[in-house]
Amino acid sequence: MLKQSLSAALAAGRLSHSVLLCGEAGTGAGFAARCLAADYLYPQGGPGAAQVLAGESAEVLTLEGEGASGEIKIDAVRAVRREVYNTALSAQGRVVLIRGAHKLNAASANALLKVIEEPPEGVLFLLTAPGEAMVLPTIRSRCCAYSLAPVSVEECTRYLEEHFSDKRSCARLASVFGGKIGSARRCLEDAQQQSCLNDAMALAKCAHRRDTYGAMALLSGYEKDRFGALRLMELFSNVCSAALRGTPDIPVDAQRAAVCLPCAFSTMRAVSANVNAKLALTNLAIRLCA
Repeated sequence: MLKQSLSAALAAGRLSHSVLLCGEAGTGAGFAARCLAADYLYPQGGPGAAQVLAGESAEVLTLEGEGASGEIKIDAVRAVRREVYNTALSAQGRVVLIRGAHKLNAASANALLKVIEEPPEGVLFLLTAPGEAMVLPTIRSRCCAYSLAPVSVEECTRYLEEHFSDKRSCARLASVFGGKIGSARRCLEDAQQQSCLNDAMALAKCAHRRDTYGAMALLSGYEKDRFGALRLMELFSNVCSAALRGTPDIPVDAQRAAVCLPCAFSTMRAVSANVNAKLALTNLAIRLCA
């Protein structure tokens, strides 16, 4: 298992100085990275390790995307590159956490290459991405890659029921997200995320009924909210994937879901690339219900 492999490599001093953790959103790649960072910086645990897990440690330098595109810009890479050579504060070293390494463009990846190839003593690079193939080859080839997969729906349900009181929602969300604990948990903790999932379900129903007007009316509420539109498309793709798995109580059949999925992905790319959101969402409504 991933935890045992990484723990063994760390304990034996064989852990690569650049680790790429790959997993779909909600499978826990980000949490796994924080756990590994905590074990690396504070092997004895304690308050310092707790700060790392909470994302509040000065010894962890974070790089992540900006704006609707989520692209990691070269200026951000240069700033972290300068900082990485500073003396560590109180831990055994420093960690550079690159969230969404697939969002590095050619320029920002090139700016990162030298420091990844020859990092200062005690610096660990942790990168996350949905999949290994999505990361630029120049970065991917310099990392030791590990993959994360969702747990079973039953295991996800048990975990959620241990932490949340709404048992019915726990079971339903575990099924909708196919065992992706992080995605299910966000819906249970965040009312806005749950509302967006409800819209994704409603959009799926419109696609199933070929209700172009209903789809356009729903999507019009996201025309001025790029981040919201991206969140809706991500959740809508999860709903369609659930339909393909035969998950009960999904308001679209598998045949129609197979048509909807590529439409959702292409709309996400268009919105991320700053294509006119109204045009992209109107086009989506037409394609979903054609």
